[in-house]
Amino acid sequence: MRTTRGSRFWLYAAALLGRLACGGAAAQAASAGPGPAYPSKPVRIIVAFVPGGGNDVIARLVAQKLSASFGRQFVVDNRPGAGGTIGAELAAKSPPDGHTLFLAGVATHAINPNLQKNVPYDPVRDFDAVSLMATAPTLLAVHPSLPAGTVKQFIALAKSRPGEINYASSGHGSSSQLAAELFKSLTGTHMQHVPYKGIGLALNDLLSGQVQVMFNAAAALLPHTKSGRMRALGVGSLQRVGVIADIPTIAESGVPGYQAGSWYGIVAPAGTPAPIVNSLSRETAVAIKSPEISSKLTAEATLVIGSTPEEFTAHIKDELSRIGKVIREAGITME
Repeated sequence: MRTTRGSRFWLYAAALLGRLACGGAAAQAASAGPGPAYPSKPVRIIVAFVPGGGNDVIARLVAQKLSASFGRQFVVDNRPGAGGTIGAELAAKSPPDGHTLFLAGVATHAINPNLQKNVPYDPVRDFDAVSLMATAPTLLAVHPSLPAGTVKQFIALAKSRPGEINYASSGHGSSSQLAAELFKSLTGTHMQHVPYKGIGLALNDLLSGQVQVMFNAAAALLPHTKSGRMRALGVGSLQRVGVIADIPTIAESGVPGYQAGSWYGIVAPAGTPAPIVNSLSRETAVAIKSPEISSKLTAEATLVIGSTPEEFTAHIKDELSRIGKVIREAGITME
């Protein structure tokens, strides 16, 4: 096929434009270069409560897995105080580079913003959700010396001795206090609140009989109920939980609508790059669902989840609304 001078010009021009386009794309890719490796230094996971509680235990389990996944140390940094507010504020104001994370829960991201005035952070605006890892129902447990073997018996006893029964919590504004105050509101009972600086001290006094009752995540109480040093009366979930299906729900035991529990998730300071958030979310889900962790949590009546950032954001917003309604309707205030 013969080509004219004009057609040869256009063939040459098309070829030249193609080479220029390829070269431009290559130059653009080269100028972008590979992003900085993440993480470039150890990553701290701030836990707003003392060591030994559910938040701390899950954070340490996941930190070990993430250290192996990313090839850098993920370390737990306990910053207790003010019902979790101190740790949450510290995390919210940390650089959004993925090297500071926060173990978010019902106290810091649902209770405090509804219960405390002038909370120094916004649970949605100041954080980027990474992954909701697990949820745990509240367990109502009593010291064996208390003459009550069921929730109904306990309610009757509390009504016959108004103000004489003490319940322990892990601190003012904690999920354990909210669970007890909700119970009081729905049952018309009156118990004295004895707040502690963390779950460990509260457990010690419950085990010794210094206080008689506690509402707390099942994982922290089950070892003691199994040994007979505490008596489990009811679970705060709406349905019975597999490994403790023999323990009735509080709702089915004469307190309809009662629901209380804890949840645990990872968040990062707002503005953390999306690729880092997404990478952390994927690896956190893998970690929490690993046989080593999931089997341990399931045995402690904890439901393993491992959500996406979007799902966790929706969960936080839902809990803010639900807990706020509970606090308002029950008339719960900070003491």
